[in-house]
Amino acid sequence: MALKKSYSKDKKTCNVTFSVSPEAAQGAKTVTIAGDFNSWSSTETPLKKGKDGSFSVKLSLEAGKEYQFRYLLDGSRWENDWAADKYIPAPFSSTDNSVVIC
Repeated sequence: MALKKSYSKDKKTCNVTFSVSPEAAQGAKTVTIAGDFNSWSSTETPLKKGKDGSFSVKLSLEAGKEYQFRYLLDGSRWENDWAADKYIPAPFSSTDNSVVIC
């Protein structure tokens, strides 16, 4: 898993590519991302599957903020990003959420 960031010229937008490696996907057929940026929708933001079995999506987020998120594999298994900027306890479960800092 990986996070790749780039910023707009005016530094107001942070373009983040969220990636799930084939190893992390563990044979998943679908991967979506849910987080602060999409009202924690488990269906709104699917990742595109690459030929190598990895999944990725590029999102434009407001710079200067932190966003919590998690990946949902095959609609049933939640995973954190192994390369998140940090982790914080999830408010409604005993697990942590991944955080990307823009």
